[in-house]
Amino acid sequence: MGASIYGVARQTYDDMSEAAIQNLNENLNLIENTVEAIMRSEAEFQELIAEEIAAAPDPEAYILNLRNNDTTAKLSVVPAGASEGISNDGEPFSPADLDFSAGGTVMGLPISQSYVNYLGTWAYTIACPIERDGETVGTLYAEYVYDAIERSLPEGFYDKQAVLYLMDATSERFVLKPAGMGERDAGHLNLEDFYRANNVLDEETLALVEGGIADKSSVMFAHQVKDRDSLCYLWSINGGTTYLVGYVPMTAIQKEADAVNTAIALVIAIAVAAFVLCVVIYAYNRRRQLQLQKAQEAERALHNEQLTRALQAAEVANESKSAFLANMSHDIRTPMNAVLGFTTIIAKEADDPAKVRDCASKIMASGRHLLDLINDVLDISKIESGKATMTLTEFNLGDSLVAVESIIGPMARDKHQTFRTEIAGVNHERVIGDETHLNQILINLLSNAVKYTPEGGHICLRFIGLAQHSSQFERIRIEVEDDGYGMTPEFLATIFDSFTRAENSTTNKVQGTGLGMSITKSLVELMGGTIEAESTEGVGSLFRVDLELRIPDEQAQGFFWRSQGIDAMLVVDPTAAGRETAQRQMEGTGVRVDAVPSVEEALARAEAAAPTGGYQIVLVCCDVLGSACLEAASALRSAAGAADDRSVPLVFVLDHNFDVEEGLTLPPWAGVLTRPFFLSTLRRKVEDITGAGQADAAAAYGAVLQGKHFLAAEDNFLNAGILSELLELEGATVEVVENGQLAVERFEACEPGEFDAILMDVQMPVMNGHAATRAIRALERPDARTIPIIAMTADAFVEDEKAALAAGMSAHVAKPLEIGDLKRAVDLLVEKGRS
Repeated sequence: MGASIYGVARQTYDDMSEAAIQNLNENLNLIENTVEAIMRSEAEFQELIAEEIAAAPDPEAYILNLRNNDTTAKLSVVPAGASEGISNDGEPFSPADLDFSAGGTVMGLPISQSYVNYLGTWAYTIACPIERDGETVGTLYAEYVYDAIERSLPEGFYDKQAVLYLMDATSERFVLKPAGMGERDAGHLNLEDFYRANNVLDEETLALVEGGIADKSSVMFAHQVKDRDSLCYLWSINGGTTYLVGYVPMTAIQKEADAVNTAIALVIAIAVAAFVLCVVIYAYNRRRQLQLQKAQEAERALHNEQLTRALQAAEVANESKSAFLANMSHDIRTPMNAVLGFTTIIAKEADDPAKVRDCASKIMASGRHLLDLINDVLDISKIESGKATMTLTEFNLGDSLVAVESIIGPMARDKHQTFRTEIAGVNHERVIGDETHLNQILINLLSNAVKYTPEGGHICLRFIGLAQHSSQFERIRIEVEDDGYGMTPEFLATIFDSFTRAENSTTNKVQGTGLGMSITKSLVELMGGTIEAESTEGVGSLFRVDLELRIPDEQAQGFFWRSQGIDAMLVVDPTAAGRETAQRQMEGTGVRVDAVPSVEEALARAEAAAPTGGYQIVLVCCDVLGSACLEAASALRSAAGAADDRSVPLVFVLDHNFDVEEGLTLPPWAGVLTRPFFLSTLRRKVEDITGAGQADAAAAYGAVLQGKHFLAAEDNFLNAGILSELLELEGATVEVVENGQLAVERFEACEPGEFDAILMDVQMPVMNGHAATRAIRALERPDARTIPIIAMTADAFVEDEKAALAAGMSAHVAKPLEIGDLKRAVDLLVEKGRS
């Protein structure tokens, strides 16, 4: 009996709670209907005014005679085809400042985003066409203030414990606080402030609210506000253009239910006291059975729910992995094509050191990009979460341009296409952002341009500097334009959707997953940018990406040039644009630039400047680099005051890096650049010519590996050979064993000090690297605990590094091996005596 009464009480309490929540819904519906009724009456009033204006012989005189009522702040008329009109206060009126982009309507009439009007109060505008004889002769704009809505709303509800605001859905600003509801004035509070003030920080809840606003639907969720259980709501009004936002304490909602529950509790106590002596055993056994049954059912339901969630999570994870790997398939093959292509060139041009070095640098750029993509593929946390992350580093736009050109250039040449780059108005080439994602965006857009442009076509990559919104950010527009097949309007509308690819008789031979543009759009949005596309079938396509990248703290631009002893530069360029670009690029460096259109004029300038120090660098722009150009440049170098061929750098500037006569050998201290180029690209070319770059790199850790002797555990023959060659180039020696067990035995048998450090792979047969490290540290010899053991493994995640250090290793260097990383580790552990 007690259980029955308790069940009735519990059911009654739940029913009353549900009824109270339903009552809240009805209250919100009532407010919603009130607000919408006011808006409809305003729209009907405006339609009547529009009809009267249409019938008036002089609409302008009519509008000037109109007076504002309690709801309207201003009435304005704009004739058809005009950009401005007149308001009833006699002032000119322009609708350009109104934002109707959200698409909201009242009785079919467009309603604008809310704004603060000239009276300092929140308002909105409804636009109504003025029609005469079936023809639209103008538009009537009526500005309404929210004060009229406030007068029709109740002064608080739920004993003024409820908080309620009106929010504009587009701006998420609170435009009205009815009297007795809320604690701050509308206009000084937005949805973000509401979250912060009420500690609404749960990502799932925020996503629920964001999705509701996007769908223009109502949202309710339970949340603790000021240590009180409350029901928060965002109630959609007028098709989602406006929202009721606030919360009601649960105690206020359940006030009646609490009173009933208290009364029922007294009844239960009396009933239990009356019957306890006669039914205690029966009630006890019965309750035990019910509790056991409920517990079993609850446990079974919990297991079923857990299994369902696990299955759904597994399916989502599997789909995410499959989609991500499919996306990466296209993007991995692009740099791999560059690696294989330049490797073939090296094999055929092994006798040309300059070309080998050029190809090797491009292979390195492509390889690094490929490694970054592989790291993304292997990052399980990114796949499971369904989203990538940003890695913000300081990088140079010139490096991105060079890396992309090294990949896309060969692809375009294979199809006899013209690929050119243009740079205009970029003020800061060194920026902070995600270089890997930027390169992937460029490669995706350009590789598609190559694929969907026929042989002999033209492709252009542009870097355009835009007006800065802030001195801390560089605004850059990237454009990729081609004269390829183009796209139909229907396909253009879905270009950024997953698994979409143009299919027709011209393009169906192009292979791909149809995910490249979807990935590109996601990466652009991840970087806070925008992307849009324009295309005409049979004419070509234009993709436009706008990004804002943070500008790092600038170092003195002129330091490098002063350190090289360069204070004057001679530029020979027949084009006025090229000469202007050279002078603009060198601004702020302290280098004087003399730019002339011809070699003859350059010789005269060089001879005239020779007595006062001459020029310390010469740039010569050529259509094709041939023997005649070399002779003219050598004469310029001599006239510039060069004591020999190794005192003044010569830089030949070409439109394409293949515009060089076959078999031509550059003179000493000379190099080739393709334009356009950033200032940093010119600087690195000067470093390559003079050897300054190698000197700086060598100075970083010097000969830290020179004379060192290492013990290495590496089971892969190819990797062991690469390691031996790299160390031999640095003047070091290495003894390689095939597994961890042999490494332990060899170290145990060696003399103290025989090895400077141990290089340990992790995944090996017989004994892995972790077990081998623990075994070495446990040996009974004085250097077992101090000898540096460096993990050198393809296990490159943070967890792998932690596991290596936990096993007793001293440092972690990821494969593929960067000799600089190894030098840093050896310098830290061996030279500085730290382990």
